[in-house]
Amino acid sequence: MTRHLRHWPVRATLLAAFWLVASGFAPPEVALERLPPETAQTLSLIRQGGPFPYRRDGVVFQNREQRLPVRPRSYYREYTVPTPGLDHRGARRIIAGSGPDNDVRRSGEYYYTGDHYRSFRRIKE
Repeated sequence: MTRHLRHWPVRATLLAAFWLVASGFAPPEVALERLPPETAQTLSLIRQGGPFPYRRDGVVFQNREQRLPVRPRSYYREYTVPTPGLDHRGARRIIAGSGPDNDVRRSGEYYYTGDHYRSFRRIKE
């Protein structure tokens, strides 16, 4: 395989990410009341600043796949949305943006994923 073809997937991914950012990409919106009820509970905890039930709640979400708008590295934080009946964190999360004040409690920028970061919807309240 020639050298330039070997790097094609990386170049295509970077080009797609650039296009998404340049085109003003944003995930679709979903009303909070259309999400599982545990989502509202987790959102309430985020706004209160905790306490959070899971040790990893509040860690930096790196947005490696760039499925959310591209922001500086520590802009996004992740929080677990519990799934009834599971004895582990499950796949549901809220990703909170820090906003202009660098405070996830007041940013109003919250994204829901029910499939462990494969897709996102912006929470509309």
